[in-house]
Amino acid sequence: MSVLPDPIPRLEAAAQTLQTACGDGHILWHRWGPADAGAPGPVVLLHGGSGSWTHWVRNIDALLAAGRQVLVPDLPGFGDSARPPGGGDADDVAPALEQGLAELLGAQRCDLVGFSFGGLTAGLLAAAHPQRAARLVLVGAPAMGVSDAGRIVLRGWRHLEDTAAREAVHRHNLGVLMLHRPRAIDALALALHTANVLRDRMQRRRLARTEALKDALQQVRCPVWAIYGREDVLYSGRMDRLAEAFAQGPGFQGLTLVDDAGHWVQYERADVFDAALARVLQA
Repeated sequence: MSVLPDPIPRLEAAAQTLQTACGDGHILWHRWGPADAGAPGPVVLLHGGSGSWTHWVRNIDALLAAGRQVLVPDLPGFGDSARPPGGGDADDVAPALEQGLAELLGAQRCDLVGFSFGGLTAGLLAAAHPQRAARLVLVGAPAMGVSDAGRIVLRGWRHLEDTAAREAVHRHNLGVLMLHRPRAIDALALALHTANVLRDRMQRRRLARTEALKDALQQVRCPVWAIYGREDVLYSGRMDRLAEAFAQGPGFQGLTLVDDAGHWVQYERADVFDAALARVLQA
């Protein structure tokens, strides 16, 4: 990953890398910030599908500036982490992730922030292990029973040998699904996306189009917030229904919509997202 553009090399150099068991392999974690006993519990960031820890590249500095320890895995089956034992979806990822958190944190609670597939994973984890999360923040998370993913058509790229042709497809897919404004598809976004999709070994995910997260939130006992891009194509014309679905959860505190941002809201409008997340983490 060090061949990627700044700030990836800087963040990698500053991170402590850790490994926890995952089936026959391991989960790779990056950790930044204070680990002293007087500090608040860590913020654990879970990336989206076809991603890695780099989905959070524009948000780590703000959390560190606020004095937080930040812990970010490559989720099982993505990035540099092994596939989870037993299957290939969020319900297979969550147990391996909790095993890793128990090894790294013991009984310490964390603020759990999950983006997209990572939001679904975070919700399942918080429901199954209520002692783990002090707060749960869901960012562009699926499986609330209201998304419109079926109308989004992504182009295939693995059959293409020409680098320029592959780049054109990646740029198209970023614009169709991830980012609302064309100017947000910059060199960094393109480089991260290209590197991440190459290492996605979880390509038959099924739960995103169900109500698995909505159902899990009935069992979550910590406070829950949601932050979405107002222009997220997965919820176009459905934000009211999304808010209603969240409101059925007993711990739900509120939904923040970030203007001029699509699905990858924490990248596209990092400044606004970071401010919204800071308010939640201080609540």
